[in-house]
Amino acid sequence: MRVLIKGAGVAGLTLAHELNVRGAEVTVFDPRPEFGHAASWLAGGMLAPWCERESADAAVLSLGIDAANQWDAMLPGEVVRNGTLVVAPTRDQVELKRFAGRTSGYRWVEESEIATLEPALAGRFRHGLFFPEEAHLDPRRMLLGLKEKLVAKGVAFATSDIDENDFAEIADCTGAARIGKTHGLRGVRGEMLYLQTEEIALARPIRLLHPRFPVYIVPRGNGLFMAGATMIETEFDGPITARSLMELLNAAYALHPAFADAAVVETGAGIRPAFPDNLPKVTRKGNVTILNGFYRHGFLLAPAMAAEAADLILSEQTKQGSSRCA
Repeated sequence: MRVLIKGAGVAGLTLAHELNVRGAEVTVFDPRPEFGHAASWLAGGMLAPWCERESADAAVLSLGIDAANQWDAMLPGEVVRNGTLVVAPTRDQVELKRFAGRTSGYRWVEESEIATLEPALAGRFRHGLFFPEEAHLDPRRMLLGLKEKLVAKGVAFATSDIDENDFAEIADCTGAARIGKTHGLRGVRGEMLYLQTEEIALARPIRLLHPRFPVYIVPRGNGLFMAGATMIETEFDGPITARSLMELLNAAYALHPAFADAAVVETGAGIRPAFPDNLPKVTRKGNVTILNGFYRHGFLLAPAMAAEAADLILSEQTKQGSSRCA
């Protein structure tokens, strides 16, 4: 069976992998061959289903709980399983208690254990929450690595000259491009920046809680850190705003003052597609399957949702084959 997948972001690539493993002949079409335009290129890459439960539906936990294993199976050695550390300034301890009340899978840690987990944060926070089963990955390495693997497995990538009539099935994984075309799909703006400093070393994502502007810092190795967290209900896709840049920098400084001397090596903003319930959906019309609405959970939920989409595509083909035989 020949399947055309539109979109080469995290949804399209994970679905291509799932279908390829199951024996389908897959072509991935994206007019822009580089990943820089994709929201997944700007992602944090945190595989943190327990932390995300703080503000997300229970389905995020159930769908994402095996994400680290699923990504590890796709690209062995790329998943870092060091857990997640959640901290808050002393004045914001109520935020830490609130976070604990809405999540599970953690243990309370005191100042001494925080220093053991992250020596760079020694003496900076009295209490924290440690989620030992969570993990993270580098989205850019994963996107590039997965595409390379798919090419080696015979998946074709095209940027032009595609005739959809040549394919039995089409999967639309074009993300924000479907806003205005898919009912209920809206855009949520996310902003991020990369900081470079040799003065700090972190082993895992750190979430710094604040009643107005919580932030996460994710280590990328070699002194590079990604800072993010903005979730703005707008479809404006311009550069990062001055307000967001200041908030992210202030939050990074609150985590550790050495970030004040870090180099800002990149800023970015992207539109994340989301449905009203902020959960991804697989829908179908004719021979077109639409996988969309990942909100802020692209890498966390893509493996499970790709499996669901592949199940639907292959089951429909099986039904059509049975009908023709009858």
